[in-house]
Amino acid sequence: MRLDKFLKISRIIKRRSVAKEVADKGRIQINGKLAKSSSDVKVGDELKVQFGNKILAVKITELHESTKKEDAAKMYTILSEERVNSSEN
Repeated sequence: MRLDKFLKISRIIKRRSVAKEVADKGRIQINGKLAKSSSDVKVGDELKVQFGNKILAVKITELHESTKKEDAAKMYTILSEERVNSSEN
């Protein structure tokens, strides 16, 4: 499954266009490697997503073509969530 589609269906990022933009800016890693929006993800992969001043690390546990809101959180396990100081000028 494409990375941008996974992020949208799992509701980690609400819109696929936003997921694509975040990935193309180099803010997402799959298993420690920089990822593009078209990168393939599979069960067992670990993602690191940087949102502004937060880094979310998740492990993919399930893949679905579509999900209900209640089932979206079952697609991944949160490994860590850390705040980052945004003192880059």
